[in-house]
Amino acid sequence: MLKPGIAAAAAGAVGLALFAAATLSRTAASEEKPRVIPAPAADSAPATARKEVAVLAGGCFWGVQGVYQHVKGVTNAVSGYAGGEKDTAQYERVGSGRTGHAESVEVTFDPRVVSYGRLLQIFFSVAHDPTQLNRQGPDSGTQYRSAIFPTTPEQARVAQAYIAQLDQAHAFESPIVTKIEPGRTFYPAEDYHQDFLVQNPTYPYIVINDLPKVESLKRLFPDAFRGTPVLVRAR
Repeated sequence: MLKPGIAAAAAGAVGLALFAAATLSRTAASEEKPRVIPAPAADSAPATARKEVAVLAGGCFWGVQGVYQHVKGVTNAVSGYAGGEKDTAQYERVGSGRTGHAESVEVTFDPRVVSYGRLLQIFFSVAHDPTQLNRQGPDSGTQYRSAIFPTTPEQARVAQAYIAQLDQAHAFESPIVTKIEPGRTFYPAEDYHQDFLVQNPTYPYIVINDLPKVESLKRLFPDAFRGTPVLVRAR
């Protein structure tokens, strides 16, 4: 993933076109393809609470955040880092791949509207490819790994059961490599990463890699799709 400043540096239309072509070429061999998968057989118990938090990592956080901002029942989706320590939760340091962090999204949701299992179904189906080890699309490194950071023992149970269910059903051509990493703290990313998909819909990386995920959400999960995204900066 390239930082926003790089797009400005390549300001001319020719520069952006070349960047888009290069990105498309790198993405073609490892395209993240949406697919229909079964819902979790074991989901969370019916909720009475109005608020729950999920933390998910599936490659560049721009696209993952953009997907969940369009999911009904989600009240906030924040890009950030999880898996490492607080003092290394900075974009430049995380990009080294040596901090233990993964680019992640903290999803706050109303479990009476959308269940944790449903969020995982969207995560595995359209938000990323859970069979790619330490990479997504054109991005590679442990900071782009597929990971679930459960915030409760119940979430860990649901996630473990669902991965086993999908692998047993051969929902994907290859085994799921998503790691479940409990007990990790989420740290919000820098302000310029928040709402990046919504704020930069013509940025080539977003056009090629992330807008198709939002379209796939709309197509495969029409009952869960919300046309107007919930934004961090609106708060």
